Amino acid sequence: MSSWGCPHEINGLCSKVNNLVCNPGMKGCELAGRYFFVGSEDKNKRLQEKQARAASERQTK
Repeated sequence: MSSWGCPHEINGLCSKVNNLVCNPGMKGCELAGRYFFVGSEDKNKRLQEKQARAASERQTK
């Protein structure tokens, strides 16, 4: 088992996103759009859009 700690999480709150309860991958989180979250289509939307843009750019070249 591994552990990860976000530098923006302080006492369960995100100091980067208006001190909301920390929810990795939420809008504004530095993980959003960089990683795939199992079981969360909403959190994966940005990553899928980013991958689609990259694929279309490769096709136009």
